[in-house]
Amino acid sequence: MTKIDVACIIDDDPIFIFGAKRMMELSEFCNSFMVFKNGQEALNNLKPIMNTGEVLPDVILLDINMPIMDGWEFLDEFIKIKSHKMVTIYIVSSSINPIDLNRAKRYENVSNYILKPISLNSLKGILEEVN
Repeated sequence: MTKIDVACIIDDDPIFIFGAKRMMELSEFCNSFMVFKNGQEALNNLKPIMNTGEVLPDVILLDINMPIMDGWEFLDEFIKIKSHKMVTIYIVSSSINPIDLNRAKRYENVSNYILKPISLNSLKGILEEVN
């Protein structure tokens, strides 16, 4: 299976970030990754990249419960930005609330909803879907 070029993690939990990065390294998931602690930080960094045509992440792993700007607010803003490349978004959350699951389905850019913690099988599934 071909690994992706750039993955992006948007999550405020340093333990999850550490674990996700480690899993990505072990599974040879991607060549590099970007990490942002909330939706606002992610938008502030991704918007200029999208506008200039620089290398965008292939996949975003997005938490929904974060301070400053949560995952839903990020999605609402992110989908408004014109992009030269389709970015596949996976919501990665500890929420099992059916309202969150159904809300995720309303976003065309959201490929799937993955429950935390992320596993090697989850990453393998993402690679299979993206490639």
